[in-house]
Amino acid sequence: MILSLLLLPSCGGMEERNQAEELALTIRGEYLALDSLSASMDITADYGARVYDFALTAAVSGEETVLTLTEPEWAAGLTARITGEEGTLEYDSLILETGPLDGEDLSPMSALPQLLEAARSGYMAECSLEEGEQRTLLQVRYADPDQAPGEGRETTLWFDPDTHALVEGEISVDGLRVIRCAISEFTIGS
Repeated sequence: MILSLLLLPSCGGMEERNQAEELALTIRGEYLALDSLSASMDITADYGARVYDFALTAAVSGEETVLTLTEPEWAAGLTARITGEEGTLEYDSLILETGPLDGEDLSPMSALPQLLEAARSGYMAECSLEEGEQRTLLQVRYADPDQAPGEGRETTLWFDPDTHALVEGEISVDGLRVIRCAISEFTIGS
């Protein structure tokens, strides 16, 4: 009798973990099929000695991602257009070629494409349903399976379990959070 009582709490935890994993796999399938989305994002980029805050709007259509800064005010209107591995910066009809984008480059402007890439194909190291102050969120941590937790690049995403909208994302390098994105107005489809 005591043995069965000891096993009972772990069964509930296993059921919740399985539910979180199934939901994460469902969301992955939806994001793989995703053709377009729009969102607003508040981004904090931590460069160690300096921390910068940005706000931008994002529109993804097929292979093209268009990101337009809305804050800071002095840079509002600066637009990054990313197609595959090519990128350009635009401002007031002036277009600057930025050349090929390296898959390992990380910047505030590359955060959304990298968050979406993790959702679509990243190795799911951990999934859980997390109780927040206002609601429950699905938390998924993506990492290199050959590295210990906290080593290399890790991406953590939070999804609304009902709508599957991406709500928040973080990218850490060697255990230090370097990018944090709070996402609002996330809409799949045009």
